[in-house]
Formats: sequence, structure tokens, C-alpha cells
Amino acid sequence: MASATPGPRQERGTEAEARAAGPGAFGTRRFLLCLYLVGFLDLFGVSMVVPLLSLHVKSLGASPTVAGIVGSTYGILQLFSSTLVGCWSDVVGKRSSLLTCILFSALGYLILGASTSVFLFALARVPVGIFKHTLSISRALLSDLVAEKERPLVIGRFNTASGMGFILGPMVGGYLTELDGGFHVTAVICFSVFLLNAGLVWLFPWSEVKSSTTKNGLQLGKNNTFAGKTGYKVQNATTTHGATASEKTARLPWTEVMSALRDTKSLIFSEMWDIFLVRLLMAVAVMLYYSNFVLALEERFGVRPKTTGYLISYSSTLGALAGLALGPIMRLYKYNSHRILLHSSLLTFTLLLLYSTAHTMRVVVFSSTLLSFSTAVGRTCVTDLQLTVGGAQASGTLIGVGQSVTAVGRIIAPLLSGVVQEVSPCGPPSLGAALALVAIFIMLLKKPGYGGDRSDKLKSE
Repeated sequence: MASATPGPRQERGTEAEARAAGPGAFGTRRFLLCLYLVGFLDLFGVSMVVPLLSLHVKSLGASPTVAGIVGSTYGILQLFSSTLVGCWSDVVGKRSSLLTCILFSALGYLILGASTSVFLFALARVPVGIFKHTLSISRALLSDLVAEKERPLVIGRFNTASGMGFILGPMVGGYLTELDGGFHVTAVICFSVFLLNAGLVWLFPWSEVKSSTTKNGLQLGKNNTFAGKTGYKVQNATTTHGATASEKTARLPWTEVMSALRDTKSLIFSEMWDIFLVRLLMAVAVMLYYSNFVLALEERFGVRPKTTGYLISYSSTLGALAGLALGPIMRLYKYNSHRILLHSSLLTFTLLLLYSTAHTMRVVVFSSTLLSFSTAVGRTCVTDLQLTVGGAQASGTLIGVGQSVTAVGRIIAPLLSGVVQEVSPCGPPSLGAALALVAIFIMLLKKPGYGGDRSDKLKSE
């Protein structure tokens, strides 16, 4: 991107980019703290409402079958919208897409608070299912702001901040639901939290990282991640930015979105299918563990749901704090995300197997403690692998595809759980352990494709 003889303006731009690129720079650090706060508030608001959805739709007179169909609406919409919204964020910019997603999600929770029928309840899930990608866009924005070496650490801290919101939200929601019309009050408060988040995003110090985001925006708008396939060059985008600005504005954003999606499809099926398959298998494995956790503990050990809730909060807290340990772990493994993912998946497989064969609650608590840690580390590392192999320039698209894969897991996991529960309450975690084992074999077989050597090469670049 550098010309042969840089002028004063270009030198100033280069200095600004250097300041924004370093995670130790004051402007970027303040911006990261703002994003952490957005992640906390997002899951804080959502987790106040989500645990109460099944009770509310039942109070509206929905049968279990209808409630199940309405509940699956969110996962189905997420399946199709994750990749599209992620790619759209790469084209129009992270600020506009983040604000849009927050505001439309707020609208969905407002309708949910006013829902007095099953139809309104289902209608409220539509804007949330389509636009609830604030965390994905925030992670993509994080990957654009920091160096690749620091990306897992920063994303881990973001997961910690959002995880703390998920811990506090259910407690507040549980208290509010005891009030008269508690669900409606909770949904309105969630709506207010999302409006607060939108205000924070609007007031973000975007100017302090403007050079960095503009640079990334040029790359994303030109689909530079797939440079070998598209033929666009970042150098041309930089030198002719003034001349092409009107052309880019005239072009329909969805034309660029569809073009990027076609390139993403070829990339995924040619190079990244194994990463997304591992993500799907591990996601379904963990979802199977949680699918009947409360019921299984009651049937196997006679544990009351209230006590199980405390155990879930305890493990969620540990999972959130696991993000703080990513720094030492990454240094210990010399920033080899593939090896960390492999070892965390091995630990997850062992703990799922241990839980499914446990005979005492001590074993359950032990397995739950370590499982929250291994799954939190694994989620961060698989995201880092996606961005490393696919290229961080199209971060929104790549993370969106990953969310679509997870949405597939949300659809598959309840079906598998219902079938294997007919055999035994230990069926879901046992099946989850088997799927985790398959994912481990895939990582071992495909290690030369995206293992340590390639990762080191990309990081050095």
C-alpha cells in the first residue's frame, strides 16, 4: 500500500494506522473497553429474558408442539442471516451494521414485552432472529483493530465481559419475574438496555481508530481476502480512493454482499470445511450436555432445579473467567491455536464421558468445573482459526459463517437429545462425547492443512 515516495499526508496516515493497530495504544485500548461494555450489556439484557421465554409462551396458551416450533424460529433465522449479516457488515462498515442490529433487536424485545398472543410472540422473534448479531460484529471489529498475535487474547476478554452479563442477567430476570407482570417489565428493561447499547456505539471514539477501520473497510469492500479470485488490489483501492468513492456509493451494497458470499463459499469448501465441521461437532456436543442437564440431575441424583441453577451459574462464572487465562495459555503454546483447540477438545471429550458415567455429585461438579473452562477456550480458538486461515480482512463474513454453523447445531442438538433421552438420561452427554471424539480425529487428520507451520507463517506475515 505504500508508494515509492510517501508524502506528508500519507506519513500521517501511516502513523495513525500504527497507533490504531497496536493493542497498547491509548485510543485502541479505550475503544476495546467500550466494546467490552457493549458485550456485557448485550448478554445482560438477553439473559434476563431468554430463560423466561418458555414460561411466557406457555402462559399464552401454546401447546408444547407449538412452543417448540416457535422456539426453533430463532435458530432457523439465525442459520440464514448470520452469514448474510456478517458479509453485509464487511461491505457497509461495522459501525452502521452494529447500530442497525442493536436497534432492530431492541424492537424485537419491545414487541416481545407487549406480546399478548402466540402470534405476537412469534413475530417478536423475527427481528431478533435476523439481526441479533451484535456480538459477532463486535468480534469481527475486534479482529480488525488488533494484531493477529493478540486477537485470541482480546476476543477472550470480550467473551469474559459478555459472559459476566450472562451470569448477572438471569438473577435480575428471576427477581423481576416474581413481580406482577414481571415478564413484560423484564422485556421492556431489555429493550432499554439495547437502546443504551446503541447510544454507546453512537458515542464510541470512532475517530481514534478511523484510519485503521478505513483501511480495513477498503479491503473488505474490495474482498481482498480472496485476492486471488477477485483480482482487486488494495493498492489500487488506496491510490484511487477519491476517484472510486462515488462508484462504490453508486453500486448497490447487496451486489457486493453477494459477490463476497460467492467468494466465501469457494473458500470454505476448498480450505476451511474441516474447521467449520469441527466447530459444528463440538457445538452440538456441548449443547447435548446442557440439553437435559437439569432433568438428568433430578432423575439421577434427586437434585432440585434450584440447586442445579446454582451449579450452572457457578460453571458459567468459571467459563467467563477462562478468557482471562488465554494470555498465559497462548504464550505457553506459542500462539498455536490449532494445538490449543485440539487439547481443549480432548479435555471436553474426557469430561463429557466422565459426566455421563458419574455416580456421585462430586464427579458432576468436578466435570462441570473443568468443562466450562475447556469449552470457553475452545470457542475462542476455533474463531481465531477461522480468521487465521480465511483472512481477517473479511472478518464479519467469516464469523457470520461460524455463527450459521452454530445455528445448525442449535437445530440439530434438540432433535438428537430428544431421541437419545428415550434410551437413558445419560444419552445426550454420551452422544456428545462421541461427536467430540469425531472432531478430535478430524483435527488430527487435517493438522497439516492448518496446523502450527501454516499458522506461524500467517502470523509472521
